[in-house]
Amino acid sequence: MGAIGSGETLNLIERFSRIDADTLLYEFTVDDPATFTRPFTAALPMKRGSAMFEYACHEGNYGMQNLLSGARAEELAASEQQ
Repeated sequence: MGAIGSGETLNLIERFSRIDADTLLYEFTVDDPATFTRPFTAALPMKRGSAMFEYACHEGNYGMQNLLSGARAEELAASEQQ
């Protein structure tokens, strides 16, 4: 038997479905009996024109810090113009 969380027993199913002209639905099912008590499924609708961010680990991701500080600067500039 493999180590817990090693991925050796992982079965991952991914599905992409067109919901409408502007929406793509990403669904995934994780089945790993060595790690989880039962399979689970999640879904993420992706709208055309919406910003998408990777859901990977953000430790050490300085890009996210820069994105957020830039957004805060824009908000501050807009509030000062009012």
